[in-house]
Amino acid sequence: MSDRLPIPPLPDVVIEPLVRLALSEDFGRGGDITTDAVIPADTRMRAVIDAREPGIAAGYDAARLALRLVDPSATWTTLTEEGVAFDKGADLIRIEGSARSILMAERVMLNFIGPLSGVATLTSKFVAETAGMNGKITCTRKTTPGFRALEKRAVRLGGGVNHRLGLDDAILIKDNHIAAAGGVGRALERARAAVGHLRAIEIEVDRIDQIHEALPFKPDAILLDNMSTTMLREAVALIAGRAKTEASGGVRLDTVKAIAATGVDFISAGALTHSAVNLDVGLDYES
Repeated sequence: MSDRLPIPPLPDVVIEPLVRLALSEDFGRGGDITTDAVIPADTRMRAVIDAREPGIAAGYDAARLALRLVDPSATWTTLTEEGVAFDKGADLIRIEGSARSILMAERVMLNFIGPLSGVATLTSKFVAETAGMNGKITCTRKTTPGFRALEKRAVRLGGGVNHRLGLDDAILIKDNHIAAAGGVGRALERARAAVGHLRAIEIEVDRIDQIHEALPFKPDAILLDNMSTTMLREAVALIAGRAKTEASGGVRLDTVKAIAATGVDFISAGALTHSAVNLDVGLDYES
């Protein structure tokens, strides 16, 4: 039995600007002129959002908010929880209320659920490849502008963990920082002097000799960039638990298992967010 708590929805205050933008983009200057023209105002409707292919659900928080902003009186019933694997044809959500409201909100709701379920589903495949191994699957900052918080949450729903959310929550010294600062040691010395005890410091290296240079400064984590599996094993043995190890670069579904077998603590893959395919979901009229 897992000790992991359920992943809560993002607070409305975080996602509301994006949801309002999506709705205003769809409504344009005149609202839904099709629905207004053909659906009487008093028409009621019940509909189900269902899956056209198997996957892992995500994005309910944004979709639910979109419906609520269009019509606070519409009801939403979750039939398949987020983070749960489902088969093709599964009913995910039932919605009841004004037909006009549901039809106006339909596309925006699906535009959140489809892509974010795609992220969760792809993440779950990476996690499955590394089951029973040490390395945790984590995302990067290669996210869709405006969607980062939602995509990061979808990664968690797929069984992965989050890397930093932005430039302001941890120090990650990358190759260009090292070059501009004048070397690994100098960059780490300055970083250590600049931050307090609650700020993690990670440094990216692509050579074994850089690890020797980094270890005396006690970084919290060392990112092993684009290293072969042979180099990764050597790096893990050299670091020997003195810092967390993260493998990055060239991480794909067909390579992640071999990378995990090297003993690294984390495996970061930009593909989780930048290459996830929209999961096919649709809204179908019930009555």
